[in-house]
Amino acid sequence: MNKKEHKHTLALILLAATIVFFIILVAVVLSAATVYLLLDTGVITTINGRPDPRHTLMFMGIISLLIGSVLTAVISKFSLQPVNRIVTQMNRLASGDFKARLKIGKPLGTYKTIIEVTESFNKMAEELENTEMLRSDFINNFSHEFKTPIVSIAGFAKLLKRGNLTEEQKREYIDIIEEESMRLAAMATNVLNLTKYENQMILTDVTTFNLSEQLRSSILALEGKWSKKNIDFNLDFSEHMIEGNKDMLKHMWINLIDNAVKFSSDGKTVGIGIKEQNGYYEVSVQNHGSEIAPEQQKKIFNKFYQADESHASEGNGVGLALVKGISELHGGRVSVYCENNITTFTVTLPKKQ
Repeated sequence: MNKKEHKHTLALILLAATIVFFIILVAVVLSAATVYLLLDTGVITTINGRPDPRHTLMFMGIISLLIGSVLTAVISKFSLQPVNRIVTQMNRLASGDFKARLKIGKPLGTYKTIIEVTESFNKMAEELENTEMLRSDFINNFSHEFKTPIVSIAGFAKLLKRGNLTEEQKREYIDIIEEESMRLAAMATNVLNLTKYENQMILTDVTTFNLSEQLRSSILALEGKWSKKNIDFNLDFSEHMIEGNKDMLKHMWINLIDNAVKFSSDGKTVGIGIKEQNGYYEVSVQNHGSEIAPEQQKKIFNKFYQADESHASEGNGVGLALVKGISELHGGRVSVYCENNITTFTVTLPKKQ
């Protein structure tokens, strides 16, 4: 238990002790006042002008018990309301209602510990709601992205099976089947890599290699995509060496460059640069095309989130989440900046691990 948790535990104990003390104090005061009235009215007998101790104790016990029971019932009803509300809202969460929120009114609602409990519960509920939304979006997006190439492959395979095609048509259909198959494989690989890297806490297989050469080879690996859109590259970097997991970083650059090509307008230029500063490299990937809305910029690194909800472009919302995970595993970070239809992703990585 850390200091903060210990502090909250003591605060709750003091709150409960205060309520108990208040009940006892009120019960004793009211019992004493009642006994005084009974003496004054002669209900309690006296011996030589003094109250009979047996009768006094008996009446005080009975009155204290009655008053204490009533006070306990009344105060407990109000003091246990927050607990009942917490239990009710937790049951809503357990049943799948992630819109459940906790709100505790005055006077307990103003107590610091109760405020923190309320805020923590609502934050948890909000995170669960967002996770459920992402899960639902993932099912819709992923099923759409997987279904499209599968239908395409099946359709062209049927055409090939029927025959009566020219050699040119056969080659065209086989190329499409190959392209769609590679697309499926790439999506599956990204999902598997994301799961693998998310569960990895320690960076392994660290080597020293040429970062500049890796970026150039990543561009060549995507030649089939950027050549179709007549996209040129502006490379603004010299030779730089870096320490890291070579395979992971290759996945990251391919995803970033593929993303830049995907959202670039035809005939535009994708810029890639490296800046060195204070033991870190800043690798920027810049493309010309439609901007990412400010509200979407906060979400694009979430798993399975797609800024393009129309599915007009390929993708399943895994690539940028993969970039974020790999950069953070290397002790770095990734950011995005949009202005004048230019989108720039910047990955900051330490030169040495």
